[in-house]
Amino acid sequence: MRTVKQAQQGVTLVGLMVVLAVLGCLGVLALKVVPTYTEYRAIQNAIVNAKAGGGTLLQMQRAFDASATVGYITAINGRDLIITREQGETEISFAYEKKIPLIGPASLLLEYQGTTAKHGMPPADQSSAR
Repeated sequence: MRTVKQAQQGVTLVGLMVVLAVLGCLGVLALKVVPTYTEYRAIQNAIVNAKAGGGTLLQMQRAFDASATVGYITAINGRDLIITREQGETEISFAYEKKIPLIGPASLLLEYQGTTAKHGMPPADQSSAR
C-alpha cells in the first residue's frame, strides 16, 4: 500500500514576520496620516461655521480663528482662507499641504483643499500652501 504524503499547510515563521512587518509599517503610516485628515475635517467644519456666521471678511476670519482654537487647527489660520463672492453668495475656500516625514529623506506630501461652494470646486487661484 502506498500512503499519500500530505503537505503541511500554514505560514512559516519568516512569512509571519514579513506579514507583521508590513502590517506594522501600514499601522505607523496610518497613525501619522489620520490626525492630518481629522484636522482637515475640522477645517471643513470651521469654514462652514464661519460662512454661516456671515459678516465681513474680517469677521469670518475671526470666526474661523475661534473655531481653529477650539478644534486644535494649526495647519492654517483665518488669513489663509480665500473668501470670494460667487453669484451673490460668499464662498470660503482653502488649500494647504502637509508634509509627513517617514524614514530618513523620505516623506509623504498630502495636499488638502476644500470649499463651501455647492459645486465643490475651489477657485483656481489658490496658492496658499503651508
